[in-house]
Amino acid sequence: MKILIINPGSTSTKISLYEEETLLFEENVFHDAPELLVFPHVNDQMPFRRKVIEEMMQKHGYDLKDVEVYVGRGGSAMPCRSGVMIVDEKLYEDTRNAVGGSEHPAKLGVMLAHELAKEFNKKAYTLNPTNVDELIDVARITGIRGVYRNAQAHVLNQKAIGNYHASLHDKKYEECNYIIAHIDGGITVNAHQKGKMIDGNVGSGGDGSFTPTRIGSVPILPLLDYLETHSVSEVRTMCSRSGGFVSHFGTADADKIHELYLQGDKKAVLVWDSMVYQIGKQIGAMACVLKGKVDAILLTGGLMRFEDIGNKIKESCGWIAEIYIYPGEREQEALLKETLKVLRNQTEAHQYTGIPVFTGFE
Repeated sequence: MKILIINPGSTSTKISLYEEETLLFEENVFHDAPELLVFPHVNDQMPFRRKVIEEMMQKHGYDLKDVEVYVGRGGSAMPCRSGVMIVDEKLYEDTRNAVGGSEHPAKLGVMLAHELAKEFNKKAYTLNPTNVDELIDVARITGIRGVYRNAQAHVLNQKAIGNYHASLHDKKYEECNYIIAHIDGGITVNAHQKGKMIDGNVGSGGDGSFTPTRIGSVPILPLLDYLETHSVSEVRTMCSRSGGFVSHFGTADADKIHELYLQGDKKAVLVWDSMVYQIGKQIGAMACVLKGKVDAILLTGGLMRFEDIGNKIKESCGWIAEIYIYPGEREQEALLKETLKVLRNQTEAHQYTGIPVFTGFE
């Protein structure tokens, strides 16, 4: 049984083709921001992303029609619970229309999986999309009546890393309190309490540290001044695609910015260090959420290939708890492992309801 894992990110398209547990090949193609910004809307990237996937498959001698199960990373639909979810027409439509209020390229994984499964009459699943909602109530309230903080994070990788780290220490993820930071094109930092992500920054919603592609938290009044000469649409795009490094340098290529950083370029040093500084602030906030009862701080994501990020976070946050670094991500393995459990009837996939986990307070 061939299983194709489709993982579109803000700066990449990654696929893995498996025969059961055996990895046949894995490819990851980087897309710089200017390459993707030619598409006015995330949904417009669909033909481009499919062509990239087809070319990667052909390169290794495989065809999309040879796949029995398509598994896509997801997001943008209504907030849901964690676990494996069947990709059906309702989930596809809500994902395409971003009814959950967030536009993130991860949504393309569900959309591509659905379209391919429909085209070839096969099965499609997703796991722990970016809109999994496990927030505690006090994390939702803002200073504007009826406006709530929502859950938007790298749930797939964070939970995968949490489970992996716990297993290395002969523990269960559901028994531990972790602060997990996914640091890459997008950056999310979350408090994991006994297997639930109870609080964290709203990844693609203008919250937390700025990133290679996102603006992060910006004071409201200066942002309103900015809006006097810029459109709401521009700012929406900057929340997830054209902020951060793209705004400062015109590129989301962290390798290029880091090279300038190493060369002592003043602008690069200031912007890079500011980003890492803000990640540390978010970790500190999550330590308060967990009331100081933190078993470990786990740093993961593509940018953790740069040692200076881990070193600086250890300087600022090492007093909170032991810090462990897991460069890259374990998303492909998690998508495969949990889907295989469903296919082997070891667990059940749940159906997307379209009803958000949180519907407001009385």
